[in-house]
Amino acid sequence: MLLKELSALASPLNDQQIGQLQQAISELSPQQMAWVSGYFWGLSQTQTVGTQQPASPVAAVAAQPAGKLSIIYASQTGNAKGVAEALKEEAAADGIAVELFDASDYKGKNLAKETHVIFVASTNGEGEAPDNAIELHEFLQSKKAPKLPNLKYAVIGLGDSSYEFFCQTGKDFDAFLSKLGAEAIVDRIDCDVDYEAPAAEWRKQALLKVKETLSTGSEAEVVQLPVGQQTAHSQYTKQNPYTATLLTSQKITGRDSGKDVRHIEIDLDESGITYQPGDALGVWYENCAELADAILAKAGLSGAESIEVDGESLSIRNALISKFEITAANPQLVTKFAELSGSKKLQKLIDDKDKLRDYAGNTQVVDVLSEKKTKLSVEELAGLLRRLTPRLYSIASSQSEVDEEVHLTVGLVEYQKGEETRYGGASSFLAKRLEEGGEVKVFVENNNNFKLPADDNAPVIMIGPGTGIAPFRSFVQERENRDAEGKNWLFFGDRTFTQDFLYQVEWQKYLKSGIVTQLDVAFSRDQQEKVYVQHRILEHAEQVWQWLQEGAYIYVCGDATRMAQDVHDALITVVEQQGGQSREQAEQFVNELRKAKRYQRDVY
Repeated sequence: MLLKELSALASPLNDQQIGQLQQAISELSPQQMAWVSGYFWGLSQTQTVGTQQPASPVAAVAAQPAGKLSIIYASQTGNAKGVAEALKEEAAADGIAVELFDASDYKGKNLAKETHVIFVASTNGEGEAPDNAIELHEFLQSKKAPKLPNLKYAVIGLGDSSYEFFCQTGKDFDAFLSKLGAEAIVDRIDCDVDYEAPAAEWRKQALLKVKETLSTGSEAEVVQLPVGQQTAHSQYTKQNPYTATLLTSQKITGRDSGKDVRHIEIDLDESGITYQPGDALGVWYENCAELADAILAKAGLSGAESIEVDGESLSIRNALISKFEITAANPQLVTKFAELSGSKKLQKLIDDKDKLRDYAGNTQVVDVLSEKKTKLSVEELAGLLRRLTPRLYSIASSQSEVDEEVHLTVGLVEYQKGEETRYGGASSFLAKRLEEGGEVKVFVENNNNFKLPADDNAPVIMIGPGTGIAPFRSFVQERENRDAEGKNWLFFGDRTFTQDFLYQVEWQKYLKSGIVTQLDVAFSRDQQEKVYVQHRILEHAEQVWQWLQEGAYIYVCGDATRMAQDVHDALITVVEQQGGQSREQAEQFVNELRKAKRYQRDVY
């Protein structure tokens, strides 16, 4: 009977396939049939996802209900992706039919077919959408975006309140969807750098609303099914880091350099941790005990007072060392302390957001507390501080070259404040406080937005001044080990040739052997007029344009505040001048390179 019904339909299956299907399902119960239906649906969904997304377990839904929840993440460094993955797992455990999408793999027009969507969106640079979400972000602003009167949605934004355009991408998606007629089922939340606790609470609220409004007919049975070749994932994560060993911390700037840059080698031993060029290493660190004591003295505390953190009771001193961010200040801390202390200087800053951000970005916690002597309770001090978060460092090695090691290039943050020296929390931990043989907790943060081209014949242009050189060391090691035929061009810049040419011997070796096709450097203080990498790009504009015509991929790593924008402007100028295009056309050309993943940035 079923065979006749299938044959009568306009089926994409031939008679033989229908016969095989009929034979396969002839002895299945109705419950088993529903399960198989969900299994095939899960298979079909993974095959529609972009080819660059690795295969992963799929939530196959038995007796597919009328609606489902789609989770779309816009992620630059992996935080938004992690929140989205946690949300998917929680939804599946709650019996909700759910799919997870990388924003770059999601077609905006499909929103018109959705019933429920949650966006998890981080913000890149100065209010920009992450690279994987540029196209979707643009589409939702365009005339092509569909009206969405039947869509229910929610948005969670991740960002850093130290920046002017805090959580801007999340705000954008919220505004776009609302304008298109979609209904928010829960208020958007804008999370700061210590996002995990508020994000977890928001996910619970959002899923409760999804369950209330999702028409399922009957509760969906969600079954995790293996689909295709599985990608191995390390058991070690941000929440469960691996305790590794420091092998080497070697200064690679000269004796007379104004900067202390370290080459760090960490032993992953038999952890099974794997990484790819372009990925980052997350480092959990401990704060300086002397700095903790100085903060306690400013607050009028002994350090022995007890505080509860994540259900654990410990002394406030130990909490400052291991649980809270006590180096970098932020606008919220300054604002709260201004209220507690009554400092007139800080009160004036609060009224000017630009000055507040500038002050917070250039002042450490201990120096904010020094503005006015104020006795604080344990709760008041803890209330000022953000929770400690790991620092992410671009990996400076290829695993095909170094096996069970991982290398970093770390610039020590160091400056004078009166007669005292201030240090960065993580950089001073790695460069000064952690001894060789000491333990450090680490995990790999995959960065799919900063990856070598799959085509080993493609030319690559790498632009990395200062410690931005780190990922390009891994790129070149990888391409050499893969015997890649594609040309490699490196632009490197720093202060002086004699003191600050990071990995100079290695680069000269690569240049001599032909692994690096071309090397152009810009040392800003070696001549009267300052010269930076963007100037070298413009000097070689004709050649840069030629490489682009040959399909070159461009990578930029380093300072987001000035360098990345200067390089971006230089690339637009190259296209404008060499391609004979208007400024607007050149900007569009560069934007298309980003969408095609031929222009990738890892900036901070």
